Amino acid sequence: MLKRTEYLRHLTYEELKANPSILFALRMSTAPPIARNRLVGLAGVSKNLVSNMELQHRLPPMMEETTLNHDLSKIVGMILQLIDMDIFPWLEQGRNPTKQESFRAATIVADRLCGANANPIIRNAQEKRQLGKIKIWLEKGGYKNVSGRASLDNLKAGEFAFRLNVPGLREDGKPVNIPVDVVVMPRKANTGDLPLLIEAKSAGDFTNTNKRRKEEATKINQIRRQFGDNVRYILFLCGYFDSGYLGYEAAEGIDWIWEHRIDDLGEFGL
Repeated sequence: MLKRTEYLRHLTYEELKANPSILFALRMSTAPPIARNRLVGLAGVSKNLVSNMELQHRLPPMMEETTLNHDLSKIVGMILQLIDMDIFPWLEQGRNPTKQESFRAATIVADRLCGANANPIIRNAQEKRQLGKIKIWLEKGGYKNVSGRASLDNLKAGEFAFRLNVPGLREDGKPVNIPVDVVVMPRKANTGDLPLLIEAKSAGDFTNTNKRRKEEATKINQIRRQFGDNVRYILFLCGYFDSGYLGYEAAEGIDWIWEHRIDDLGEFGL
């Protein structure tokens, strides 16, 4: 990517058009690295275009040429506007990079690419492990796993299910299905009681939790619009969650337990 664009000194829409797969590396070259959806919003381009370029390594086959060129130009403009000048100091100075500078830049971008690829894999593996621990704990307590054959309406006392869709309402009143990691109906639940909703969360550092805390707040608010304020929605946490994150969740009425204190699930009537 760096050599093709003369170390970003000649990044053009034509280059993106000829090599759409370099967009991922370009996103890792900004300060800070920009998320795919964030680029779509800031550049004002089609999500379909960006997804095709990164995931399929191609341009959308049905996209009109003039629109395509215009959107690619907007992407280039946004990338150059956000470029990390600490990594690419020669751009500000209008010169060619030294050999050491180009090697350093390539190393940093490559490291960011590896991290961006690895994080979802690690997070998914962590979530699978967390859900496994919850399953063992619940089954030891006499709960029955009815995943795949249960819905929120027919979940009985003493049953639990993974990846259950819970109905909610958007701000505009439109219905939405919200996937919840674990839904548990306490053994002592009465008819009409709502189950306990559990979301597994892990974080390898503090940097990516701000965005995710807003996602959880959105979920709980959508569910409350459907079922009222009696909804119990808790987080099962592992890793780096600081006081800012926890304070935000508490303000939204979201409680949590830590993975290393899994027996605290009993405090929620399980």
